Amino acid sequence: MVKIRLRRVGTRNKPMYRVVVADHRSPRDGDFIEIIGHYNPMTEPETFVVDEEKALKWLKHGAKPTDTVLRLLSKAEVMDKFKPTAVKKERATKPKKPKTTSKTKSTTEESS
Repeated sequence: MVKIRLRRVGTRNKPMYRVVVADHRSPRDGDFIEIIGHYNPMTEPETFVVDEEKALKWLKHGAKPTDTVLRLLSKAEVMDKFKPTAVKKERATKPKKPKTTSKTKSTTEESS
C-alpha cells in the first residue's frame, strides 16, 4: 500500500517535514517514491506547500494520506478537488418469492 505521509527533516528542536509518497512498510525517514511538498509547523502561521497535481495523481492511484497529511490537504483544499469514485459491486439478486404466513394460508383456504 502506498501512503502520503510526512518525512522529518531539519535539526533538533526545529522540525520541518517533507510530504512524500512512500510504501507503508518503509521507515519514517527511509525510502520514498516522490516528494510532493513540504510543511513547517514552526512558522506563524504554519507553512504548507504541496504540488496539487502530484497529490491528486497519487490520490487517484490509491495512495492513502495519514491523518496529519489529510488535515493539511483539507486545509489546502486539495481534498475538495478529489472525489473518490466509489465502485459498487452489484450482486446478482434472486427474484423474491412472496412470503406465505399462516394468516395468508388460512385466508386462502377459507376462500376456497
